Amino acid sequence: MTDKKSAPEMTGQEMFDQGMAIRRKVLGDEYVDKALAKSGPFNEPLQELVTTYCWGWNWGREGLPLRDRSLINLAMIAVLGRENELKIHIRGALNNGLSKEEIREVLLQVGIYAGIPAAVDSFRIANEAFAAIEAEEAE
Repeated sequence: MTDKKSAPEMTGQEMFDQGMAIRRKVLGDEYVDKALAKSGPFNEPLQELVTTYCWGWNWGREGLPLRDRSLINLAMIAVLGRENELKIHIRGALNNGLSKEEIREVLLQVGIYAGIPAAVDSFRIANEAFAAIEAEEAE
C-alpha cells in the first residue's frame, strides 16, 4: 500500500519518530509541545512509551485510517470516563476529519452501550472541548 515499514521492521527510534509525526498530526504541535515541555525526568519514560507504542506502533498501522481510529478512541475513552483524554481526542477527531455531528453520534452510542451517565459526562466534556477550540480559532 505505502512504503511505510511495519512495526516489526522498524527500529525503536523509527517507531518513535513515526509516532511523533502521527501524534503531532492528530493532536497538533501546540498540544504535543506542551505535553513534552512539562514532562520532566519522571514522566519522560511515559512520553516515550506513549509516542513509540500508542502513536507509532498502533496508530501507525495501516489497517485503519486515522479517522476510524479516532471514532474508536472517542468511544473507548468516553466509556472509561477519562475527561482530559476525551477533550484532546475530540480535537484529534476534528483534525482527522470527523464532524461535530459524527462525534455526537459516537457519544449517543456510548449512552446506549455504556450507560447514560457516561454519555451525559461525555457530552459535557465535548461541549467544553468545542468551546475551547472555537475560542482559539477566534483569536
